[in-house]
Amino acid sequence: QVQLVESGGGLVQAGGSLRLSCAASGRTFSDSAMGWFRQAPGKEREFVAAVNWSGGSTYYADSVKGRFTISRDNAKNTVYLQMNGLKPEDTAVYYCAASIAYPGASYYAHRYDYWGQGTQVTVSS
Repeated sequence: QVQLVESGGGLVQAGGSLRLSCAASGRTFSDSAMGWFRQAPGKEREFVAAVNWSGGSTYYADSVKGRFTISRDNAKNTVYLQMNGLKPEDTAVYYCAASIAYPGASYYAHRYDYWGQGTQVTVSS
């Protein structure tokens, strides 16, 4: 079992920055790919970023590439999402997720086994 707890969300003006954290419990964190997804009101959940089990490979949605950075610290069982240059369209609930079956990371939500409860990010114009 892996339990995930996100933090770091909040209200920020357009152009600002936030750093989300996701703390994981369980022995399998360092064997798992980690991903960030988001869901805006009335929209489907969408992929944001992912990192493989070692942190050596990262993947981003086109909409956040160059603005967001995903990283992980396996010693602290934590994955981060640094978000710079935030835009109102980034407003959503952000979820972190862990994939044991796909340690190389995946863009697909159904390949992730464990999910956090989500943290709200609101970007004002």
